Amino acid sequence: MGIETLHLIDYFDRYASMLTVFDAEGAAELWATPGMIVDDRFSGVLESHDMMIEGLEQSYPLYQRLGLASVRYDIVDENHLTDSLVLVRVRWIFLDAGGDELTDSTNYYLLRSEERGLRACVCIETDSAEKLQALMAERGIDPT
Repeated sequence: MGIETLHLIDYFDRYASMLTVFDAEGAAELWATPGMIVDDRFSGVLESHDMMIEGLEQSYPLYQRLGLASVRYDIVDENHLTDSLVLVRVRWIFLDAGGDELTDSTNYYLLRSEERGLRACVCIETDSAEKLQALMAERGIDPT
């Protein structure tokens, strides 16, 4: 039967809501362990649920300083690899309290259907670092 688009929408709706309220524990529940995050300069494996929570929590203070108030997304593409694996390209849209776009980013997620639902196994970030750095520079925020 495979993974239906409605299941992807449900998954990313939950993920966006967890990011919006800075709920690291809830967001970590949407990941398989180990989980891997990859970009042009970094590859990291988060081997446990606790490590995933810690990794997510580390990014939240910066997002709060940047004025992030909510998160939306668009599913750009889905590539069904097997009945249990799908590669999804997602455009995240980060909004301020007024609903204006702060920035966006495009990520690829390898999702696996498990007993407890869809879980991310890998996230490939294509432009997040550059766009966050540009937003920090625009707002005069030093990341250190």
